[in-house]
Amino acid sequence: MMKTKKIAILGLLLAAAVILGYVEAILPLSVGIPGIKLGLANAAILFVLYVYGFREAALISVLRTVIIAFLFTNLSALLYSFSGAVVSLCAMAVLKRFDCFSIFGVSAFGGAVHNATQFAVAFLLLGTPQILGIWSTTYLPLLLLSGLAAGCINALIAGLLKRHLKKF
Repeated sequence: MMKTKKIAILGLLLAAAVILGYVEAILPLSVGIPGIKLGLANAAILFVLYVYGFREAALISVLRTVIIAFLFTNLSALLYSFSGAVVSLCAMAVLKRFDCFSIFGVSAFGGAVHNATQFAVAFLLLGTPQILGIWSTTYLPLLLLSGLAAGCINALIAGLLKRHLKKF
């Protein structure tokens, strides 16, 4: 593929990820539990990982988290989303490389890792042992389950994109 075409397509995918992040920021899809959301922008990242590879997915993921944080959230949210995005992308890339899971398994694992990473960042930032107490027995399991579910939804979206945009 020509380099210019690839850059243009990746730019469009970055724009799509930012728009999806914005839509999630303005729509009240809250389930009443902080940190639980669909993470629809991750569908674009997953698509890039499967179609173009890790380097491109990492670039789009970093740019997306920074742009969304500066436009729609704050520095605190950037710390959580950036760390979750980096660690989950690395985990998904490893699973994809070993080719032992479908796109659904890779994405579901990535969603759970994303939420677990954000939980770890909360513990490090707040530095209180209480997070490991009641939070780890009630809040963390909910975060992990929601990450698995969101990962499956994002895999469905990315898989449909991949199937319908073969010439991409």
